[in-house]
Amino acid sequence: QVQLVESGGGLVQAGGSLRLSCAASGRTFSSYIMGWFRQAPGKEREFVAAISWSGGRTYYADSVKGRFTISRDNAKNTVYLQMNSLKLEDTAIYYCAASESPIALMTSSRYAYWGQGTQVTVSS
Repeated sequence: QVQLVESGGGLVQAGGSLRLSCAASGRTFSSYIMGWFRQAPGKEREFVAAISWSGGRTYYADSVKGRFTISRDNAKNTVYLQMNSLKLEDTAIYYCAASESPIALMTSSRYAYWGQGTQVTVSS
């Protein structure tokens, strides 16, 4: 198993930036595909970004492509989500997740392990 703890959320004005971190403990971090998902009030959880075991491949939702960057540091057991040019519609709880399978990375049910989430609020 792996335990995940997110940090870095907060309140930011539209156009601003935040960097989320997700620290992992437990089994070998580098054996997991890592993803970020988000859930806004009254909406379903949606895929944001994912990164391969080595970090060589990244995947993004169309809504964040060009603004968000996912990265990982396997030596520090941490995955990051750099969020730039934030919009009001980016307001949500952001969750870090881990999957042992590279299949269907955009599907939340493929991820077995989840963090508790961190709130990101973008104000006008």
